[in-house]
Amino acid sequence: MSHTTDDVHRPGSAHKSGGALPVGTSGAVDPKSSRLPSLTGMRFLAAVLVFVTHVAVVNPFTDSGLNHAFWKYFSRAGYLGVGFFFVLSGFVLTWSARPEDSPGRFIRRRLMKIFPNHLVTWLVGLLLMLSAGMHVWAGNTIPSLFLVQSWVPKLEIMAGPNGPSWSLACELLFYLAFPLLIRPILRIRPQRLWHWVCCVMAALVAVPALAQLLPHSPAAPDQPMSWWEYWTVYFFPGARLLDFALGILMARIVLTGRWIGMSRLTALVTLAAGYALMVFLPHAYGMVAPTALPVALLIAASAVADVKGTRSVFTGRTMLWLGEVSFAFYMVHFLVLSHGPMRLATAPPTGRHWDTPVALGLMAVSLGLSLLLGWLLYKLVEVPAMSRWARPRRTRHATATDAAAKRTVSTGD
Repeated sequence: MSHTTDDVHRPGSAHKSGGALPVGTSGAVDPKSSRLPSLTGMRFLAAVLVFVTHVAVVNPFTDSGLNHAFWKYFSRAGYLGVGFFFVLSGFVLTWSARPEDSPGRFIRRRLMKIFPNHLVTWLVGLLLMLSAGMHVWAGNTIPSLFLVQSWVPKLEIMAGPNGPSWSLACELLFYLAFPLLIRPILRIRPQRLWHWVCCVMAALVAVPALAQLLPHSPAAPDQPMSWWEYWTVYFFPGARLLDFALGILMARIVLTGRWIGMSRLTALVTLAAGYALMVFLPHAYGMVAPTALPVALLIAASAVADVKGTRSVFTGRTMLWLGEVSFAFYMVHFLVLSHGPMRLATAPPTGRHWDTPVALGLMAVSLGLSLLLGWLLYKLVEVPAMSRWARPRRTRHATATDAAAKRTVSTGD
């Protein structure tokens, strides 16, 4: 994932496809382990950023000045979170690539990761829409069921029963494209990889520039730009494929020993600067490009730190658990915000605006409820689906047998 990958925290064989991790400018690197626990922990923080943006949209405070400040400084946090997921997808899938893996098995694992959670939340969202008396018709709901809604530049279609699933339409494209992209990228000479990163970044900057040529109406909701500009830069899967490609290239840079030695702290500072640009740059220029490279640098620096065995706040047991449930949390949080405490609570005569302590309390309750429901979705749907259907039956049996044999050897039973 990205917010949907389960390979971040799993030993893999990526070094066979990406090359060894020699000692370079980043210092000694242990090439034996490919576990990336800090990236698992970071996934939850990225999902929370999306949660915060969706809270900012509703202007929850009675204080208009506080609403304005909250919107100005946090409404684009979700753009950063989604961008993190997209870059992380490319990085982790490259890192954990299996040379013996077939495209069919790869696609099967990825579909089993995203579709069960998606189908459950899509159906729940549909039932909630019907119970609320909202207008529902097939043209607005069926595209999102099959995760093709982001290809259609209409907000009501992209939103569907569960708005955040638009990003899964992009992830689906990434998964289908990965077997085709990874081969030519693996053929890039290591000394040329940074040149290709610069090319991808130039393309990311060019997308909002080209979007200026599109119609300037209608206006995008809650955004200082046209809808066409907004959709092209942020939602269009073809444009977001650039984030994914950036993650692939950054993984190759680390795996081939071309990492520049940037520390995780420096990468975080770079990301903070990128987010400041995201807040203050005009229109669509501040939506994706300012944080794309800083996100990629942070992911790479964290991966190098993980391979070296460096511990951090992101690798603790709690953060790992939160990271594991982050995809399910992401899939339920918008339903909670749309139909849960913040929707049901009223404060006459101001409607759905509250004094600051009440608003913060409702946010906290909504966050906790989203986490609880996300955990249930993870335990009852995501894990069983991956265990039962992610691999062919023969492969599952062989894996279970190997695991049992390893346990016997290690315990002496």
